[in-house]
Amino acid sequence: MFVKICGTTSEEDALLAVAMGADAVGFIFAPSTRQIAPGLAQDIVKRLPPEILTVGVFRNELPERVVDICTFAGLKAAQLHGREQPEQARWVRGRLRWVIQAFAAGDPAVTRAAEYGVDAVLLDNPTPGSGEVFDWKLAGEAPTGTRLIVAGGLTPENVGAAVAAVQPWGVDAVSGVEKEPGHKDPIKLRAFVAAARAASVGPYEGDEDDRPYDWQEEGS
Repeated sequence: MFVKICGTTSEEDALLAVAMGADAVGFIFAPSTRQIAPGLAQDIVKRLPPEILTVGVFRNELPERVVDICTFAGLKAAQLHGREQPEQARWVRGRLRWVIQAFAAGDPAVTRAAEYGVDAVLLDNPTPGSGEVFDWKLAGEAPTGTRLIVAGGLTPENVGAAVAAVQPWGVDAVSGVEKEPGHKDPIKLRAFVAAARAASVGPYEGDEDDRPYDWQEEGS
C-alpha cells in the first residue's frame, strides 16, 4: 500500500511523515492554507531520504511552470489537481519522471484517465482540502488497471474501510493527520499509516512493473 502524506509545510512534518512510514510527501503550490514557497520546499527536500517520493501539487498551473518549480525544488513528481487537459498532463509527464493526475469523484473525465498518460490517478472529494469523504463507489469509474490513489477526508479511523471498499493502489491524507491546518499530528500519522497497511491485501510494491520509480537506484 502506497501512502502519501500531503500538505507538508515544514521540515519537521516532512521528517515526521517519513519516520512514520510514508512513501511520499506532498507540497502544495496552489492557493491553500497549506501553500508552500518553492524555496522552502527545496530546503526541506534536501533533507529527506532519497527513496521518498517528493511531490509538488498544482492546480490549473501552466505546464511549463509546473516543470520549472519541480526542477527548482528538486521534486521527483508532480500532482496536477485542477482541470488540466490530457495534452497538458502528457507534456509534463514527458519532462518529469512521475506524474499524478487528480480528478474529483464523479467527474466524467475520470473515465478517460488513460488519455492523460500519467503514472497514477488520484480521486478526491470535489472540494479538495475539505476533509470530507466522497462516495467510494465512484472509484469504480476509474479505468481498469489504473494505479488509483484515494484521497478526500481520510483519517486513521476510516482509511481501513476505504482500502477495503476500493482496494486502491495507494492512499493520500492531509487534514486527517493534522492537529491543526498545516501541522501534522505524530499520533494520527502513525495510526493512519498502520491502518492503511493493515487493511491492504498486500504490499504496494507488488510486481516490479507496478512499483514507483526507484529514486535511490537513480542516485538522486
